[in-house]
Amino acid sequence: MIPKELFAKIRRIEIRTKGLVNNVFGGEYNSAFKGRGISFSEVRPYQVGDDIRSIDWNVTARVGDAYVKIFEEEREQTVVLVVDISGSGDFASQNKFKREIAAEICAILGFSAIKNNDKVGLVLFSDSVELFVPPKSGRRHVLRLIRDLFAHQPSSPRTSIGNALEFVSHMLRRRSIVLIVSDFFDDGYERPLRLLSRRHDTVAIHLQDAREYALPPMGMVDLTDPETGHTRMLDTGSRRVRQAFAARAEALREATARRLRRARVDHVGIVCGEDYVEPLMRFFRQRASVA
Repeated sequence: MIPKELFAKIRRIEIRTKGLVNNVFGGEYNSAFKGRGISFSEVRPYQVGDDIRSIDWNVTARVGDAYVKIFEEEREQTVVLVVDISGSGDFASQNKFKREIAAEICAILGFSAIKNNDKVGLVLFSDSVELFVPPKSGRRHVLRLIRDLFAHQPSSPRTSIGNALEFVSHMLRRRSIVLIVSDFFDDGYERPLRLLSRRHDTVAIHLQDAREYALPPMGMVDLTDPETGHTRMLDTGSRRVRQAFAARAEALREATARRLRRARVDHVGIVCGEDYVEPLMRFFRQRASVA
């Protein structure tokens, strides 16, 4: 049984995200994630202008006239949402935790996918893969994924993006769309990310909270790492301390961007507390323009 509060939250997200999909995103998802595979459709007689490389020599030899193979794009695709549920997702300086933002973004992507007859799967990970929901289509399936995003209680607060990506690489047999939703507070995942992106259309959705990159002057403050439990006292009244904190955070953000670029992974940054619709729309349009 789903608690009434959770059911109401899921219903509100369904109404809002389906409205965005129908009225705002429109065909942007379809344009950004075009079918990448092609399958054999039929053979037909050769016509002037046809590529001679498409000639089916077996049929041509059998019937005595030149025939060519016709291929068509496979529209139906598989989308896998790979979502970080480690301890750092339970942070918010605004009105929503990063994990809540992740769930809403996944709802948009999920409803966009099924509107285009794609299948959607889900991987929830901390320092291990905690939940895998095989790809399926349909509204009820997307609602089940949203429920799991909110209801699943992580067994570990730590993060291993590499373990999750290795699992996805071994699990997927055909080329798919892999959407990684994380704050990327981790390292050591470069190789599995590179290997994954070679076989699959891989996109990183980088969740960021402004307070994780800049501290306000509030005097002596205890800061606790939600993944390790380590606590450190900082004098946020000191400009030097605030500048050092910001520089370290910016270096981490730049390192993440470099890792994604080197792996040839497209990425979009989402700042929690700000509108995430515009960055997603801009990203979809950019991908469509270079497709």
